[in-house]
Amino acid sequence: MATTIRESISRVRNVVKAVKEDPFMTDRFIYSLIMKYAKTLIKRETKRENLFKYSTLFREIPCVDLKEVDKVEACCIGIRTGCIFMRSVDKLPTIQDYNGGPLIKSVSSVDYSTKAYKTTPELYTNMTKTSSFKYNKNKYYWIVDGYLYLPNVSWEGVRLQAMFEEDISPYLCSSDDSENSCVVEQDRLMSVPEHLYSEIETAVIQEILTSGQLPPDGADDSQNVLR
Repeated sequence: MATTIRESISRVRNVVKAVKEDPFMTDRFIYSLIMKYAKTLIKRETKRENLFKYSTLFREIPCVDLKEVDKVEACCIGIRTGCIFMRSVDKLPTIQDYNGGPLIKSVSSVDYSTKAYKTTPELYTNMTKTSSFKYNKNKYYWIVDGYLYLPNVSWEGVRLQAMFEEDISPYLCSSDDSENSCVVEQDRLMSVPEHLYSEIETAVIQEILTSGQLPPDGADDSQNVLR
């Protein structure tokens, strides 16, 4: 059964409270430990290709807004003139890293009709220099400094499915006041395979109970949804 962030934090807190009471143990601190051990266990036990079998691990931003940029900003020196580059207006939310690469399930047009394939500026530049590239109808993307880039598209936005480390509710909230327009971060499903919950929570509880100190609130904790 899928577990929410709130439920996982609550289970850890209840076990710890049975042993010792600490008013400085924030939800944010507990969640940071949960994710620390989650990343370690996911990398230890799960092959990258198998992660995509767990649909609850991935969340979708239905429209990442794009804007046109020049080829220098798009990190593609050497691309022939006339090439259009689109870049995400804002930096993407932090995406979990797996063995040196972000865990992205899909980048596509908003209507799902066209998929974009992951590459790098260097590889794309080399592709454009081949004689067969003019027959290549595929769309490509890369991420540099937190921004998403797509060459040779005129889309105003893309759908992005990825394993995000942080709250993406600002990308999901609609302008109306409907009940489902925005999901509270604590009620989001955990981006962790279900069979790892028990081991992760046990490791977190062990660290808290054996730690001499718990970190105090940071300057921005009062603004954090996971306080």
